[in-house]
Amino acid sequence: MSRDKYAKQSLGSVHARIKQSRVLMVGAGGIGCELLKNLVLTGFGEIHVVDLDTIDLSNLNRQFLFRNEHIKKSKALVAKESAQRFNPNVKVEAYHDNIKDPRFNAAWFKSFDIVFNALDNLEARRHVNKMCIAADVPLIESGTTGFNGQVQVIRKGITPCYDCEPKNPPKSFPVCTIRSTPSQPIHCIVWARSYLFTEIFGTSEDDAPEMDQSESPENAAEIEKLRQEAKALQRIRESMGSAEFPRLVFNKVFKEDIERLRSMEDMWKTRRAPVPLDFDELSEAALGVGDTIVHKDQVVWTLAENFAVFLHSLKRLSDRLEEIRANSHAEMGNAPPILTFDKDDVDTLDFVAASANLRSHIFGIESRSKFDIKQMAGNIIPAIATTNAMTASLCVLEASKVLRDDISNTKSIFLTQLADRVISSGPHGLPNPNCPVCSAAQTTLVVDPSRATLNDLVEGLLRVELGYGEEFSIQSEAGILYDPEEDQNLPKTFGELGLKEDTFITVIDEADDNTKVNLVLSISEKPLDKDAKPIQLPEKPKIGTKAKEAPQIERDGEPPVTNGHGHGKKRGAAEADLLDAEVAKKRGKVAAAPDDDIVILDDAEEGAIVLD
Repeated sequence: MSRDKYAKQSLGSVHARIKQSRVLMVGAGGIGCELLKNLVLTGFGEIHVVDLDTIDLSNLNRQFLFRNEHIKKSKALVAKESAQRFNPNVKVEAYHDNIKDPRFNAAWFKSFDIVFNALDNLEARRHVNKMCIAADVPLIESGTTGFNGQVQVIRKGITPCYDCEPKNPPKSFPVCTIRSTPSQPIHCIVWARSYLFTEIFGTSEDDAPEMDQSESPENAAEIEKLRQEAKALQRIRESMGSAEFPRLVFNKVFKEDIERLRSMEDMWKTRRAPVPLDFDELSEAALGVGDTIVHKDQVVWTLAENFAVFLHSLKRLSDRLEEIRANSHAEMGNAPPILTFDKDDVDTLDFVAASANLRSHIFGIESRSKFDIKQMAGNIIPAIATTNAMTASLCVLEASKVLRDDISNTKSIFLTQLADRVISSGPHGLPNPNCPVCSAAQTTLVVDPSRATLNDLVEGLLRVELGYGEEFSIQSEAGILYDPEEDQNLPKTFGELGLKEDTFITVIDEADDNTKVNLVLSISEKPLDKDAKPIQLPEKPKIGTKAKEAPQIERDGEPPVTNGHGHGKKRGAAEADLLDAEVAKKRGKVAAAPDDDIVILDDAEEGAIVLD
């Protein structure tokens, strides 16, 4: 009997298409392990797996492709090795890499028949969504939260994309609480991750999403004090690499700033005053602490152990930054090198964990293990193996419809914890005509990197050739490049601005009338004749205008609610609240209570699968 006999019987004519397909799976974690197993057993011809993470002990209870001997190894590479045994006839390629790496460009995405998202963070999901829209490749988006799961098919111009519905911002905390009066471990973790780490190794985080920047009088004063402290840290940062650097950083944030807070006696009349730490005393206490303490991630470290990890991680990160500065200064031009926090980066996690616990000790707050801090700093919501398995199975079922060219019959599917309806589904609806991603016009911009300037783009192409008025802005992934009030970048070349091959820039029209949809330009570098324009469009894009949103109707005095962008089926107010809560919970709620499970219902009975 042939290996694929039952697959042929189940899938019918689409089985031949599946055997010839080339698919990409991004993420090899909870959903990814189940999904890769399903893809291999179904007989997908060629599967490419991308994941930057390494295997941790906490993964083994639900990521069944991994074993104890695989800890600290690449998830993608081990998943390939384990899954290949299920079906040696399937070709599996693995990449231990970040999906945002420039080599995974739009042309590379275009080489796949279908893409599967098995990710656990908003930023990476949005990136893959953008790349699939740019490459015009179907995407199967999936996610789980405890007992709840969701599968969504995304196809440019046919279904809503991941960004068609605005995502609720992460939970934020008042700056005054983070800076002056922390009372919970999460306050210290946010301070360590979004303030201390970024001020030393990144860029100033005045707009950190976790820190509420609202203009209340108390908050405004605290924000100004925070900026003054940040400037002092920036001066200390200049001594990075010197023998005194660790002492300077430690004394600044764990002694001098705390003594200043403690001197405000009125603030501590009804709460415990913070107690500053002494560098020399802790240095002596930490003499016997070994380097192996960082591997004990499920025990709460002592004060001396946290101090030792703080110093060691500070040195590791400083060395990394100095090496980046030495090796890539020429490539980066005037842009200073920075590091970013990643929950799966051991060095950054060690620094944030130790710094948060040192601050917790100062304010008399319970310390947490490195494992717990990783969960909270990374906004990780516990997963359930059964939910992951069901979600992965639904991904393959929807993929079979896509490969059958039957997009119209794909559905948005939800797993819930209801007794009478475990799986509910409904039509996918229509794309949001004002979505900044899938409604945008897209084209390739050919530039001569040695001559092309931002001014050539603004004046020579956008205004003259494409008819843009005065009110528009240009953005890259790094931020705003140009708007009417920010024109200092106009004389700079694309190379000086870090705009290289396969990077994207977005032109946003801000005119009041007949506003153009966003224009996404994919940069292609090519030497051009000296007599030719340094910026050229091989194909002039068709740029439509943004649709005006229809007024929403109130019902029985209640505010109007829809599925997020004014299109498709309307939901009841209670149901909309549940959906909003679920989105907020998945995108940024930290340490949600166990009884906060969210159930998402669909109004229509059609398409529902009721399990006995």
